[in-house]
Amino acid sequence: MEKNITVKWAGKTTFIGEAASGNTVTMDAGAGNGGLGLGHSPMDLLLMGAGGCASIDVVMILKKGRNNIADCVVQVSGKRADEMPKVYTDIHMHFVVAGTELKESAVERAVKLSMDKYCSASATLAKAATLTYDWEVTEA
Repeated sequence: MEKNITVKWAGKTTFIGEAASGNTVTMDAGAGNGGLGLGHSPMDLLLMGAGGCASIDVVMILKKGRNNIADCVVQVSGKRADEMPKVYTDIHMHFVVAGTELKESAVERAVKLSMDKYCSASATLAKAATLTYDWEVTEA
C-alpha cells in the first residue's frame, strides 16, 4: 500500500504537511534551531506517530475484547545520538490504561499485540532504535 503526502514550505523553517485526506500538520525546526516554534519538530512527530499508532491498537484490542476502557495515555521518550544524523537510539513507551474492572492481563495482551505485531510505526522505528515498553492499569 502506497501513501502519499505533501510537505510545503511556509517560510523560514516552517513547513505544512498534508495527507491525502486533506488533514494538515505544521512543522518547524523550533526556536532553538533557528525556527519560529510554530509547529512540531519532525523528530517529535516520529514519536507522536508511533505513540498514536500503538494507542489506537491498544484501544481497539481492548474494546474488541469488551473491556470497559475509559482512557489510554502513552508517554513516549526518545534518546537521540549525539552525532549527526541525530537518530533515535532508544525509544520507550509507557502505557497508562484506565478502566472499570480492567484486568492487567487484558492490558498486557493488548500492549504486546500492538508492539509486537500490529503497530507499523513502532515496527519501523524499531529497525533503527532499541524500542521498549511497559504499562500500568488504573481504575477509572
